[in-house]
Amino acid sequence: CPGLSDRIIARLYLTGWSLVCRLPEPWARWLFTRIADVLWRRRGPSVQQLEANLRRVVGPDVSPDQLRRLSRAAMRSYLRYWREVFRLPVIPADKIMAGMRINTDLEGVAFGYLAAGRGVIFALPHTGNYEQAGAYIIRRGAGSFTTVVERLSSAPVFDKFLEFRQSLGMEVLPHAGGVDPSGVLAERLKEGRLVCLVCDRDLSASGVEVQFFGEPARMAAGPAVLAEETGAALMPVTLWFQGEQWGAHIYPEVTVPADGDRREKIAAMSQQMAQAFEQGIAEHPTDWHMLQKVFVADLDRSRLAKASAAVSTDPAHPAPERS
Repeated sequence: CPGLSDRIIARLYLTGWSLVCRLPEPWARWLFTRIADVLWRRRGPSVQQLEANLRRVVGPDVSPDQLRRLSRAAMRSYLRYWREVFRLPVIPADKIMAGMRINTDLEGVAFGYLAAGRGVIFALPHTGNYEQAGAYIIRRGAGSFTTVVERLSSAPVFDKFLEFRQSLGMEVLPHAGGVDPSGVLAERLKEGRLVCLVCDRDLSASGVEVQFFGEPARMAAGPAVLAEETGAALMPVTLWFQGEQWGAHIYPEVTVPADGDRREKIAAMSQQMAQAFEQGIAEHPTDWHMLQKVFVADLDRSRLAKASAAVSTDPAHPAPERS
């Protein structure tokens, strides 16, 4: 929320968790739609970046009016995500299960790998509602899964997110400020467990450059690194909202190439992952909640310099990301 202090934002988040789940669903829907429209009309830096990202998705010929309508729908989708996060503790489990629409048969393949003792990595972009998807996966039979979260500037909000995700059954590892999550993730995968990582943005400045909607972009290389290290199945997943329900597409496994050195293999796998994200986002652009910089052309020089330095020192072992 541009223009608000971290303290005020933290208070709004904490209030949301305590109050929104008590509102009748129609009231909550109306409230969050209005909030989305207010933020959209203000057209702060986050909305401007959202529009810059969406322009890459729909192409340069989109008119300003079309782009504004698209960004308005995207902001409403983004605030729907937050409404559902705040209300997830009171959404009935049968609604979560019955409302999930997975449009491929690869869900069974993934759970078959887990049943056979092979680890699985679900790699996702910031689309749809991955908290609801996580609740679905746990109830579907995964038992639990491990993920990584970005450490937020507000400790109370971060602690609440940690508590919330753990209450759903997730094992949550902070991205920074604690034990390096890479080793724990690799251990879980070698144990034949599930790891879920949102990775369409490079938080660590040690990611990999991919071609994304015709432009260079930086994404986290952690999923490819872990798959190459552990033999786990790397399967991209995209999510979207489907009316009052939720949609998901699980893509075929991204396999480790037979040729090339480690850096080349990780780059090729990350590119294949990006292509899956590209397909899913192009089909549901308003449900891509990317209000941050992803494309190299938008990144500042200092960040690019850090990324280059990170690759030169450790080109194939960046930390996985989730935010």
